[in-house]
Amino acid sequence: MVSYESLKSEYERNWANLQIRPTRLGEANATARKAINGKATYQQVERLTGVPWYFVALCHYRESNFDFDTYLGNGETLHRVTCLVPKGRGPFSSFVDGAVDALRIQHFVGTQDWCIARTLYRLECFNGLGYHAKGVNSPYLYGGSTLYGPTEARGGKFVADHVFDPNHVDTQLGTAVILHAMMALDSSITIDDSPSIAPHSEPDEDVASSVLLMQQTLNRLGANPPLDEDGISGPKTKAAVSEFQQGHGLPDTGLLDGATVAAITRAGMQPVQTANVDLSQILKRLEGLAQLLQGASASPGATAPGGTTSGGTTVATNDPVSLLERLFSLVNKTAPLPGTTTPANPTPVDQLKPVLDLLGVLLDKNSKPVLGQVNGALGETIGKMLDGKKTALGIGGSLITALLSAVTASPNAGGLAGLFGTIASAVPGLSQFALPISLALTAWGVLGKLEKWAQGTAPPPKPTT
Repeated sequence: MVSYESLKSEYERNWANLQIRPTRLGEANATARKAINGKATYQQVERLTGVPWYFVALCHYRESNFDFDTYLGNGETLHRVTCLVPKGRGPFSSFVDGAVDALRIQHFVGTQDWCIARTLYRLECFNGLGYHAKGVNSPYLYGGSTLYGPTEARGGKFVADHVFDPNHVDTQLGTAVILHAMMALDSSITIDDSPSIAPHSEPDEDVASSVLLMQQTLNRLGANPPLDEDGISGPKTKAAVSEFQQGHGLPDTGLLDGATVAAITRAGMQPVQTANVDLSQILKRLEGLAQLLQGASASPGATAPGGTTSGGTTVATNDPVSLLERLFSLVNKTAPLPGTTTPANPTPVDQLKPVLDLLGVLLDKNSKPVLGQVNGALGETIGKMLDGKKTALGIGGSLITALLSAVTASPNAGGLAGLFGTIASAVPGLSQFALPISLALTAWGVLGKLEKWAQGTAPPPKPTT
């Protein structure tokens, strides 16, 4: 979150170094005189809001070039309801009425700190703080001065939402430049930079945390383009709020009123909808592989199409474990005998065998010794079920997850590629959740083995040949 305190010294330094370019000085003075000519009207707004008249004049210049028949908030006519954010404002009988409304919804009414740094910060917030991330002084403040544009400084401009052109130089005068010229022409404009004796929170600061929370929630809900999470309700945030209001049956204003804040909060608390995982395609692939392997096996008792063995025992085709067990038996029957030369181009059976060997470890049902504290942490039933399998499950899960996450789904692919592609497409975001779980399971398994070795209950080593 960008805060005023983090930018205060930069504003003070820029103001001290601000110099109007000689080629723009005449234009700056002419614009300053226009602002001073409307001083009486701007002072009416100051008496009603406490906002300095020169600040109102600068906003008026940027929004509508001193046209008193427009709304200060967006430059639209006073005589119709506004269509741009802030939407739904007006109509207003006078410029003063519209200006008071615009300053109120910006939470400027009642503010007391109008030092030069705070003034420049609030002026820039009207346009957005995106230039800080680009390392460029905002032309909204410094256009026409030596602080913006070559050869003395960097140029650049946001020519569209989130589109920054480093070679584009904004030709419009900045508000800090006009304020500098106004102070040279009107000695009554004084800006007190002495620190206040009793620091207090400003009204626009009070709402910053709430705006930040809404920006974060709207980003989680898919705001497009994503919002800068800066706690400032600028044009982009208002546009995103307007889009949310349109989609949820709320009055389209672009403002974070009470009803809108409540609706955004409720929407952000609802669980994110994820696609239902359809295992039917995976089961079909497994069944297809079983039938493919059956064609390579002529031994008695091979599985017949439809999930029925030659002995008449029916195997549930909607049970992935049963299908995998059928695949194990078929692979064992079709795999080459020990000592047989491996062909140069492996068959689908040869390609599938290592994967099924790994899955076979996961389905091992042999009993294990009495559980220790590590293996029995989840109870006797689950502990026995996972005893001796956690490391294999974790390593196997990590490998399979990494493999599946790299697979591009292809509905027409067959064999192993088709199976993996179907699983990868049926379980979106697989690696994001499965890989950390698999790694944790591996670590748990290692702890269990260390415990067995300490207790002397580890199985003896297998003899080597």
